[in-house]
Amino acid sequence: MGGGGPGRTARRGPACLWVTLALAWGAGSRAPAGEGEGDGEPGPGDTGTPCGAEGWAQATVPPGPAFVAAASYRGPGNNDTRSNKALPILLWWSGSLFPHFPGDTERIDCPRGSCLVTRSRRAAQHRRTKALIFYGTDFRAYEAPLPRLPHQTWALFHEESPMNNYLLSHPPGIRLFNYTATFRRESDYPLTLQWLPGAGYLRGPALSLAEKDAWRRRGYGPVLYMQSHCDVPSDRDRYVRELMKYIQVDSYGKCLHNRELPSERLRDTSTATTEDPEFMAFIARYKFHLALENAICNDYMTEKLWRPMHLGAVPVYRGSPAVRDWMPNNLSIILIDDFDSPQELAKYLDFLDKNGEEYMKYLEYKNLDGIKNQFLLESLERREWGVNDMTLPNYLNGFECFICDKENARVRAEQEHKKSRGKTPAPTPHIAHFQHMGCPMPTPGFGSVEDLPGEDSWKEMWLQDYWQSLDQGEALTAMIHHNESHQGRFWDYMHEIFLKRTRQH
Repeated sequence: MGGGGPGRTARRGPACLWVTLALAWGAGSRAPAGEGEGDGEPGPGDTGTPCGAEGWAQATVPPGPAFVAAASYRGPGNNDTRSNKALPILLWWSGSLFPHFPGDTERIDCPRGSCLVTRSRRAAQHRRTKALIFYGTDFRAYEAPLPRLPHQTWALFHEESPMNNYLLSHPPGIRLFNYTATFRRESDYPLTLQWLPGAGYLRGPALSLAEKDAWRRRGYGPVLYMQSHCDVPSDRDRYVRELMKYIQVDSYGKCLHNRELPSERLRDTSTATTEDPEFMAFIARYKFHLALENAICNDYMTEKLWRPMHLGAVPVYRGSPAVRDWMPNNLSIILIDDFDSPQELAKYLDFLDKNGEEYMKYLEYKNLDGIKNQFLLESLERREWGVNDMTLPNYLNGFECFICDKENARVRAEQEHKKSRGKTPAPTPHIAHFQHMGCPMPTPGFGSVEDLPGEDSWKEMWLQDYWQSLDQGEALTAMIHHNESHQGRFWDYMHEIFLKRTRQH
């Protein structure tokens, strides 16, 4: 992909190119003039457009008084005496996640300094706007703000399924970001246990074995399946369909539906997606819950896992390959992938169904001191955000304070570097790495890709989506490196990548 052809923004000089390749701030780049002054206007000695800002149209409306007189958010608190006019600005590019109401801008007082946070994109080009925060589900490579400004970091918040955006599972996609909050323990601000309120949630009482056996005698199966989101990357329905050949599975959702819930109220989707007492009491009667996540990735664990454990049912689980690391003890779930086939799994479930003493071993973690996993307990103890706990910040507020602290530290480091005339090193760029998401290519829930017919809908949908996401990450990275400012050129870059791959094959 060449340089200054027709319609192509001129390449940056060497210093600017380094910054772009790092996708962050970098050595040799001076702090933007006017740092700490808060007016966004060129300061003394500022003779030109900042590196990286060449393609931005000037805002037709200035950031406005909100950036001077924002109402204060009572966070953890600090001793920061700076006025709002001097604070770094964090922009929630995905404004729907902005965790402050009712306004568009708020002051947050974090442990190591204060910031202004806003969802107003008018602030995108402001000199004090140090970070853009993106929501992974909403992030689209063809809509990314371009050109990327080198004085700004990009932060990713993505607690949801990897299926929502496979771009983030490829190195070119995740390395677009400097800081991450994802379900992976390796991310900068891990959200791994987002669905687990605490250890006490696991200790909730279970129905007695006698009550569960009585339920079985009424003709109900030993295994529950409750899914209405079909055709997902994990291809769970293909596995469950095969399992149903060997053991009774009561399926109440839209996927593989074979049984009706006993009341209209329970059939209401809004009831089934909450911890409604009647709904919870009904599903607690089952001995086993098929708990298959919609996508496979390390540390991606949802209520499909934790809710059955709370109720005292035994999850029959497929999802995070590292799930054992988080279990309360060594015998609390049944892993589908421990069995060679659905038939072998069905035999084991039938054995436990008929042998109560062996079945009850899977619920011993509910006993006093039954949670033996110190890693789990310590992770819950260290977690600074809460789940349904109003005494703790939620993870959105926690992540923006994490970014605020990082940006204040960077501002101080840049000032020291400038003040020392280069004797003090410039701050080193922090770049997200593959393990911050790094989810594998989807595979069939049962059998192999080679066994699937060419017109298989799962194959056509998810394998194509996964590999197209790689191309999109590469295209956006190339656009940033070439200082592109026009989003419409994204598809030109995609076409070039397609042609390159075609030639390689």
